[in-house]
Amino acid sequence: MGSKYAEFDRDALDIRPLAERVSDMDLADVLTVGERPIPFDHPDLPSLADAIAAARGRGASVILLMGAHVIKQGLSRYVIDLVRRRWLSVIAMNGACAIHDYELARFGETTESVARYVSQGQFGLWTETAELNHVVAAGRREGLGFGEALGRHVAASNYPHRDVSIFAAAYEAAVPATVHVGVGYDIVHEHPNCDGAAIGAASYRDFLVFTRVVEGLEGGVVLCCGSAVMGPEVYLKALAMARNVAQQQGREIRRVTSAVFDLVALTGDLKTEPPKDSSQYYYRPQKTVLVRTVRDGGTSYYIRGDHRATLPALHGLLVERMGG
Repeated sequence: MGSKYAEFDRDALDIRPLAERVSDMDLADVLTVGERPIPFDHPDLPSLADAIAAARGRGASVILLMGAHVIKQGLSRYVIDLVRRRWLSVIAMNGACAIHDYELARFGETTESVARYVSQGQFGLWTETAELNHVVAAGRREGLGFGEALGRHVAASNYPHRDVSIFAAAYEAAVPATVHVGVGYDIVHEHPNCDGAAIGAASYRDFLVFTRVVEGLEGGVVLCCGSAVMGPEVYLKALAMARNVAQQQGREIRRVTSAVFDLVALTGDLKTEPPKDSSQYYYRPQKTVLVRTVRDGGTSYYIRGDHRATLPALHGLLVERMGG
């Protein structure tokens, strides 16, 4: 028996070339490694850097959960440097990260004004960006996950700015870059060439790849940078799966250092779960990353500040500790 409900006709869409779009960010906004436009210091940053250095020394996982704002703030080269130095074990990103990374590598610009283009009924409806759907579907047919398919594609391409692609750098360094999509979250889902089954399967493979890295998190570090929902939620489920298997094997995943990098002004004891009548209770990075997942032997830090200040500051401390 078929569905009772009609679907939107994607073939009726007016999809235009990117040359007609005004982008809000280009390569001039991407920082070079060592560039620190906003001086920053925080009393917990040295301890966090020590924890990362110790984790890499013992072979434990160091995980970066990040939202697209990290890329939009011009920090791709910093993330790439962390990847190439093997200071990260995995980078878990949302679908928007894949889009911005792809557009920067291919066109040298990204980010459109939502207010401008949604009013025109044109937001996200750009021909070249949608080719990302073909990349993911082709990779999935070969058994690749979303991030691996994108990284391989950009690394093998002649895109003029592929040197600023986090996915290409991760692919070349054999460091997993995983993409965790929500169907309907991303502009490429608007397009007629979007294969929901392929995207879902590719992203689910990435989730399993990510969870495999979480299995090595005892004595490791989790960094959540600008991801209020995807990062904490994906990490929570992966950690539950990894701990389930670890317990059966007589192991533990308890000694974890976690840090949240964000702009939200949190108050009170950040190592204690807020009461349900507080708005902070619904802020997942605090509840999940700073409290619940470390309460059995871990440590957590909240680093509040602009990403253009905080991540370069952490990078500098890591270079001091691990060389470079």
